[in-house]
Amino acid sequence: MSCRIVILGASYGSLLSTKLLMAGHDVTLVCLPDEAELINAAGTIVRITLKGEGEPRLIRSGEQPGRLDAKTPDEVDPDEYDLVGLAMQEPQFRAPPVWGLMKKIAEAGKPCLSIMNMPPLAYLRRIPGLETEALRHCYTEPKVWDAFKPDCVTLCSPDPQAFRPPEESLNFLHVGLPTNFKAATFASEAHNAILNRLAEDVASVRLDGQDVPVKLRVHDSLFVPFAKWSMLLTGNYRAITPDAPRSIKEAVHSDIELSREIYAWVDSVAARLGASPDDSVPFEKYARAAESLLKPSSAARAAFAGAPHIERVDKLVQAIGKTLGLENATVDDTVEIVDARLALNQSD
Repeated sequence: MSCRIVILGASYGSLLSTKLLMAGHDVTLVCLPDEAELINAAGTIVRITLKGEGEPRLIRSGEQPGRLDAKTPDEVDPDEYDLVGLAMQEPQFRAPPVWGLMKKIAEAGKPCLSIMNMPPLAYLRRIPGLETEALRHCYTEPKVWDAFKPDCVTLCSPDPQAFRPPEESLNFLHVGLPTNFKAATFASEAHNAILNRLAEDVASVRLDGQDVPVKLRVHDSLFVPFAKWSMLLTGNYRAITPDAPRSIKEAVHSDIELSREIYAWVDSVAARLGASPDDSVPFEKYARAAESLLKPSSAARAAFAGAPHIERVDKLVQAIGKTLGLENATVDDTVEIVDARLALNQSD
């Protein structure tokens, strides 16, 4: 019997939804009315290159065994679903229609799998000894997370790089770096049974007899998703400069030793929280991957497109470090640069 999953966010969320549809599960994408109308009429399209192939494939939702639909936040009843995916940018959750749906999800006690870069505040409450009250200022609206039971929330590192090309329609997603989603377990075995089943089903998917990249991997450690923090602070946020965006590759490789230092410092913050070396990704592996990241990060693109708010993992890691007595001058400079750019956007 298939599972029913609702995913808030139809852009990045369409990557996870496509893998679940290919595995035979039913998915609802929650999005704006014009997106919902398009997806219900034409489905979604994900462009991805399979290992060993030179040309990308177009994977269409309508050709998969699972069933896809799209709804606006006010149309969703959480009780109809087995699992909730959170794939919106953190500032979007404070929008009244979305916040209203989040309240209903919290009341229903549904297991929530976040694939945001910014970890839900409720998830951070699962980390022993972490002073989450000192982190509330890092969120656009921390009250969104107050009603959630921490045991019902887990975090999945959004390692795959994907974006909507500007020349394509709202139902199209291009996958540039097809790595895996890495999820921490829930506190509940019943919730983990759902998560593990989805992971196994996604892993078994084949396309014309070939393996399809981007798996859902489940890890016992709460800290595995934090491995993304080092990448974000080394590359994604440093793609925001005082004057213009730059590519992630340039942010990382323009001063490789400084990048190595930042990466190691962020890893040290995670280690102080309880992460083991096995939870992290070696810097050399990330640096190699960054060589192919030739565009500015989504955070940099949003900041220079005039967004008044973006996800602030940079500020969150800085704040966590301060609660542990750890500071880094380059990270402080990055936070200050991002603050200044957003302040400029907010004043326009």
